Amino acid sequence: MNSQSCRWLIVSALVITAPGALAQRSAPPASDQKRVAVIERQAANGDAAAQWALAVMYEHGQGVPQDHAQAATWFRKAAEQGNASAQASLGDLYDIGKGVPQDYAQAAAWYRKAADQGDAYAQFFLGSLYDSGHGVPQDYAQAANWYRKAADQGDADAQASLGDLYYIGDGVPQDYAQAALWFRKAAEQGDAYAQKMLGDLYRDGTGVPQDHAQAAIWYRKAATWYRKDAERGGAYAQKMLGDLYSSGQVCRGRRPIRVLVSQVCRAGKRPRTVHPRLPVR
Repeated sequence: MNSQSCRWLIVSALVITAPGALAQRSAPPASDQKRVAVIERQAANGDAAAQWALAVMYEHGQGVPQDHAQAATWFRKAAEQGNASAQASLGDLYDIGKGVPQDYAQAAAWYRKAADQGDAYAQFFLGSLYDSGHGVPQDYAQAANWYRKAADQGDADAQASLGDLYYIGDGVPQDYAQAALWFRKAAEQGDAYAQKMLGDLYRDGTGVPQDHAQAAIWYRKAATWYRKDAERGGAYAQKMLGDLYSSGQVCRGRRPIRVLVSQVCRAGKRPRTVHPRLPVR
């Protein structure tokens, strides 16, 4: 079987065994089972793309029983062949301690392998580890370096985090105009934190001309997302929404809180879970 056919089977199996479809039946139909069997056979034969796909299926319980240890096994096999997506995914598992013991140093090592291949997802997370000092010595300059690489590829999380570094002056010279530039890039992609911060800058005339109408526009955009997440029980969103409604004084006089992300749903990326980070100082 050629690689193009294998990729088609991988994609079709992942689509057919999506969580919504699995919720409607106890087991996939025979045709889906055949596709899963092909992926399993290709993975066993050493195909890195199939190994990555099988790992994703185990990670999310799509077409096979959910099993994070099996996911880690297959991610590792693909990662050791140089598959950047698998390297980043294995970094995720070490980052959050699923299927393997939590180990930030191992997370950093696997994120770095993928980041060195240009994977924006891994670049962002490697930056976040340098930012927080998990698994690597805390180094804001290195955090800025990796955030920028991901931000230049359009990663909204990295753009917002780079905006934070410029806002505070950690790892880069403090520059409110640069902070506004990066917050805007993330805000225009729908990042609620960046929308809120851009609103702050317009409210105070910091890095941009003071413009309360623009501030209100960005606050409303942020509030829409935070409201939805708060209704789902998101503690960070509840706090941020409270700030937005607190007499219009959105975290006035406070340093921004960077968001350490370990697994966030983004189109075309693996699911993430957002964890609020403690204040940077």
